[in-house]
Amino acid sequence: MGEPLISVPDAELDDLRRRLRSTRWLTPWPLDGWQAGTDTDELRRLVTYWATDYDWRKHEAAINALPSHVAEIDGTPVQYLRFDGEHPDALPIVLTHGWPSSILELTDLAQRLATPSQYGGSPADAFTVIVPSLPGYGFSPQRPSFPPALQYHEIWHALMHDELGFTRYAAHGGDLGAGVSSRLGEAYPDAVIGIHLLAVAPPTSYDEQTLTAEERTYLDQVAAWTADEGGYQHEQSTRPLTLAHALSDSPAGLLAWILEKYRAWSDSGGDLSTRFPDDFLLTQASLYWFTGSISTSFRPYYEYARGLTRRVERVEVPTAVAVFPADLTQPPRAWAERTYNVTRYTRMPRGGHFPAHEEPALLADDLVDFFRTLR
Repeated sequence: MGEPLISVPDAELDDLRRRLRSTRWLTPWPLDGWQAGTDTDELRRLVTYWATDYDWRKHEAAINALPSHVAEIDGTPVQYLRFDGEHPDALPIVLTHGWPSSILELTDLAQRLATPSQYGGSPADAFTVIVPSLPGYGFSPQRPSFPPALQYHEIWHALMHDELGFTRYAAHGGDLGAGVSSRLGEAYPDAVIGIHLLAVAPPTSYDEQTLTAEERTYLDQVAAWTADEGGYQHEQSTRPLTLAHALSDSPAGLLAWILEKYRAWSDSGGDLSTRFPDDFLLTQASLYWFTGSISTSFRPYYEYARGLTRRVERVEVPTAVAVFPADLTQPPRAWAERTYNVTRYTRMPRGGHFPAHEEPALLADDLVDFFRTLR
C-alpha cells in the first residue's frame, strides 16, 4: 500500500461546484425524455445534487481504503488493486474494465472472487484478483509515447508475469477489457490458462456463404445498433479531441456524455435508478473530472481505428463467453468460434453492459464455474 489513489484539493472541489452551479443549459427541443439524447430534467436533477449534497470526501475515503498498489511498466505507472484469495492455491486473474467505466466498477466482483466463502461459495474456488486501471483512465496516467512501445495486453502481461510473478493466470474483461483479455490469450498461451469475455472480436475474414442464419441475424442487429447508437464511437475514433475540449471544460457536459451510456447500455428498462444509485454515477463522473482523464480515455478508440492496436486473429486458449441480454450486442456461439476456442457459452437471464455492477453474483458464478475446470 502506498500513496492514496486520489486526493482532491479543496480548491478543485470548490471549482467543480462553481462550474455546476453556473451550468449554461441548452435551449430545449419540443421532445420529451431521452428521445434525442440525455434527458435535460434528469441531468438537471443530478447536476443540482452533485453541486450541493453529493459527498465526494466520503467516496474519496472509500476509494483510498481499497488495496491499491502501483508498478511502473515501460515508463507508465500502472495503479492496480490486489485482492488476495482466501485459499493458498488461489488462481491469479486479471480483470480489465472498459469505457466509460473504471476499476471501481469491478470491486464487488473482485471481492466475490477472492473470498467466495463470504458469498456462499467454496474457498477452493478463490482467485487472487488483480484489477489494473487502464492507462489514461483515472488512476493510471496515459502512456508517454504515441504510438506506444507496449500495448495494453503487453503491459498487463508484464505486470502479471514479470512484476507479480504469476507464471499461470486467467483473464476476464468486457468492452475494451475484452479486447485486452483476448490479446493476452492470443499472445501468451503458455501463461494465460483461459479467458472469460463479455464481448468478442470479429473474425479478420470470413466467407459469407458459411454464415449461419443466426450469424446473419446477429450481423444485421450489429448494423442497426451501429446506425442508431454508434455515434459516440465514431466521434471518439475520428475526432476525439474536438469532443474532449468540451467535456474537459463542462462537468455537466461530461456527465451527460457518460450518463446516457449507462442508461442505454444497462438492463435498466430506461430507469437508471433501478441499476445505478446517484452516488455511483456521480463518483464515476467525478473520477473522470478530477483526473482530467476523459480525453485520454478516448485514446484506445483512436488507436484501434488507425491500426495502432493489434487486431485479434485467433485465440486458442480455452475461452468462455457470457452474453447478457441488455448488452450492446449478443454474439451467437458460432460467431465467437470463428475467432476463439470457445469451451463455455452462457446466455445470462438478465444484465447489461456493466454486469460486474449490475449482476455481480451471476458473473462471479460463471467465472468460477469456467475456471474450475482449468485450475
